[in-house]
Amino acid sequence: MRPIRPPFPSGREDTAGRTARTRRGAFRPFAAVALASALALTAGACGPEGTEAADKPPVSLPDDGKIKIPQELTDKLKEHGIDLDEWRGGAWKNWDKDDWLREADQFINPIIEDLWNPDRMRGAEEPDSTVDENAIADDQGVTDPTPAPVEAAGVSAPYSDSAPAAGKLFFDGPQGTMVCSATVVKDPANPGKSNLVWTAGHCVHAGEKGGWYRNIAFVPSYNDQGMSGQELAGAAPEQIAPHGLWWAQVAMTSDQWIAQGGQTGGDGAPFDYAVLKVTPENGGGKSLEETVGAALPVEFDAPAVAEIDSVTATGYPAAKPFDGERMFQCEDRPGRLSVVASDPTMYRIGCTMTAGSSGGGWVAEGSDGKPALVSNTSIGPVSAGWLAGPRLDAQAEKLYESVSAQ
Repeated sequence: MRPIRPPFPSGREDTAGRTARTRRGAFRPFAAVALASALALTAGACGPEGTEAADKPPVSLPDDGKIKIPQELTDKLKEHGIDLDEWRGGAWKNWDKDDWLREADQFINPIIEDLWNPDRMRGAEEPDSTVDENAIADDQGVTDPTPAPVEAAGVSAPYSDSAPAAGKLFFDGPQGTMVCSATVVKDPANPGKSNLVWTAGHCVHAGEKGGWYRNIAFVPSYNDQGMSGQELAGAAPEQIAPHGLWWAQVAMTSDQWIAQGGQTGGDGAPFDYAVLKVTPENGGGKSLEETVGAALPVEFDAPAVAEIDSVTATGYPAAKPFDGERMFQCEDRPGRLSVVASDPTMYRIGCTMTAGSSGGGWVAEGSDGKPALVSNTSIGPVSAGWLAGPRLDAQAEKLYESVSAQ
């Protein structure tokens, strides 16, 4: 798959906020190129190019518990020539380049009730573009040896007990319905009541030649009981989405992803991360963290690989031999990967997960000795032997705090 980079919120000087989208299993594989040049990657579940997240008005719940579109959002849609009723009626399917919103203040994601029904979620596509893995050359000693493949292990069901903060991210792009993985993370502005979700930039924004993906929604503990695809065909909605559907109201990704990200380019991979603030489709008074009973803290001091004994990557791989319906994990000690000489190195682990796992959280022991999110799945080779994720530095932290402050 290939990495994609998203934008940062408008009106901010931070250079870390952009969003990107990818197709089912937003995952980026390496292409045969020199280390100093951009690696060709395939996007698993990504969409439009990176752009900064829009400053969205807070969503309040009326007495009936139903989500209402704030007047400010309706006005913003009109500013871009978008009628809310027409958008919900299918106008969102217009992907004309001139109408594809990509700037930081243009993220628009009004709730379309019942759009993401079980059949539509199961029909989300896996990435169709792949690249050949090639030896990484001329790395000047920065890239560590390719790790041995680590066989992805199925997570024990119910997922709401084994990995309650993990889930699946759905979105629409020009190619159709797509998927990524994502993680519930702590919100410093709302302790114990977080509505923040961490994923990859290419899962929300298409990068250099695109814009924001549409109808972005998160399903925590998707397919909680770990049913097979055949069993899911007859499953009740609450079995597929036990904690409901949560729509992104704010999205931010790095400027680098928005400016450089693409389906066949590796530039921006070290900055391929995004943060969402979500709200429930069907209303309700509880936050996402309260609903799922978990949220991971995020570590931003970007520890050197030598300081991390092991990391566990979680996701819903969708490309063969997986089908995207069940949750898997890989645990390995990370090494370094250099994609572009001028960019920071990335973490890399052995793992056989494929497209669809993009955006899934990488968890390691934090500074306080407890589990913390330290990265997310960004890229990997066609052969699916390893995964790489960005190191989260001060720039990523600033983006995270910006979403929290929304």
